[in-house]
Amino acid sequence: MEVTVRLFAMLRERAGAREVTLSLPDGARVSDALAELGSIAEGLPLVMAVNRVYADEDQVLDAGDELALIPPVSGGEAAAVQHVRITGDPLSLDSLVARVRDPRAGALVTFSGVTREVEKLEYEAYMEMAEEKMAAIVAEAVERHGLCAAAAEHRVGDVPLSEPSVAVAVSAPHRGEAFAGAREIIDRLKAEAPIWKKEIEGGEERWVEGTRP
Repeated sequence: MEVTVRLFAMLRERAGAREVTLSLPDGARVSDALAELGSIAEGLPLVMAVNRVYADEDQVLDAGDELALIPPVSGGEAAAVQHVRITGDPLSLDSLVARVRDPRAGALVTFSGVTREVEKLEYEAYMEMAEEKMAAIVAEAVERHGLCAAAAEHRVGDVPLSEPSVAVAVSAPHRGEAFAGAREIIDRLKAEAPIWKKEIEGGEERWVEGTRP
């Protein structure tokens, strides 16, 4: 399949063209397109957009898509990378760390909340609303603490003992902002996102009491 990549400013100068066409295999992701571009996209904290909608590197591309690579804009710093996801798959803190690495950052803070004391937890979420709320929380923390990047993921379904159910990673120029941003994100996720958990131990089940958002 073919995908059009639009280039701006220093990217356009590196490539010698305003856009290039890539031939990619079916199911290719934004990350595959970046790899295909090689040195053209290296060394810049880019923001990506697919068909004029901001996207992360995991987004799958379709034939005929337009991928825009947006370098830092004049008059301001690079846009902060923000990523949220609710998934039934095991969470990877390493994956989140890779998302928030940034050349402007001198500090990177992570948090992983794991199942403890019981055999497993079962999580249920109002998926669409929960992801919107997570995105708003992350965006507000980025703005309030001047973060370079922030990412948060929450798991649904069964989460066995000692496995993570929620993970947060943030990067910032200094450790104070990074710690504060990570703390705000996890505290607000637990208090505001419509996600519920049930404790399961020895065949007994109990919904964990919560608070009104």
